[in-house]
Amino acid sequence: MTTFKNIVGIKIKFVSADPPAPNAGQVWYNTTSKKLKGAINGLGAWASGGNMNTARYYIGGNGTQTAALATGGVGPALNLAISEEYNGSSWSEGNDLNTGRYGLKNSGVQTAALSISGKYYPPGGSVVNVESYNGTSYSEIADVNVGRIDANAFGTQTATLFATGNAQPGFLASVESWNGTAWTETTDTNSARSGAGGDGTTTNAIIAGGGNPGDTEGTVITETWNGTSWTEVNDLNQVRYASSMAGDSDSAILTGGRDTPSPGKLANNESWNGTSWTEVADISTARRYVGMGGTSSLAVFFGGEAPTTAATEEWTISDSTTKTFDTD
Repeated sequence: MTTFKNIVGIKIKFVSADPPAPNAGQVWYNTTSKKLKGAINGLGAWASGGNMNTARYYIGGNGTQTAALATGGVGPALNLAISEEYNGSSWSEGNDLNTGRYGLKNSGVQTAALSISGKYYPPGGSVVNVESYNGTSYSEIADVNVGRIDANAFGTQTATLFATGNAQPGFLASVESWNGTAWTETTDTNSARSGAGGDGTTTNAIIAGGGNPGDTEGTVITETWNGTSWTEVNDLNQVRYASSMAGDSDSAILTGGRDTPSPGKLANNESWNGTSWTEVADISTARRYVGMGGTSSLAVFFGGEAPTTAATEEWTISDSTTKTFDTD
């Protein structure tokens, strides 16, 4: 017989009073009330943050809710090289990228980041350029093997995966791995796509949604990465692409984007608990091609096309709360 201990590795504790500050996922039996109880995440909510200095979309974004980085994009012009840093309340402009572009992806933290690939127009092709940021300036490093836009990047400055995207033409399932020195082709995703939401690490990542070249179809397909292989798991509730994600395969939030076949801008969000997706609180302004950083419980969401905006919103899940299960 399968037991809680078999699944989780620990026994359910019998206690006479509920723990004062339980962690989400903790389960116990209250012998006083004779009830099985557990701790679940509190409700999530969005709050306004400080506006970016330059309104733009197709941004590279990474970092945390209180230390985020926004690079490149489209706004008052194409091929922006602008780089801004967020401190949890306001944005400050720093040194520019060496190569202005849009549709790029970032990985790492605010003071140790990579800005990867993207598009420069004209002539309109994807670039293979990768730049490393040290908190002050950008330096060109080794190029990716295949330039692309609308891809996914997750990991650190010295260990990153760069996955899927649009190689113009051609939607990709290919994945490249960065070891701090060079890019190497690794295991492909099961589904080729562009504009998926994705985040995580080189051993624990998730990709969801995406679209196709004609914008007439989208996908709800979700895949997780364990460091060795990609596995298809439960689908999104909403078809979407051009969305943004924070988290990993254990816990994530997917925000905004565009739906198909009637393209629009989405305000709805979905939360991943490691097994399934659930609709959660909407952002204030529906938008797509947005920069994002943080975790599934503390995230920051900035810029985007709604039309083009400088708005920043912060996602916060309150402390865990106690739930009584329906049992005696």
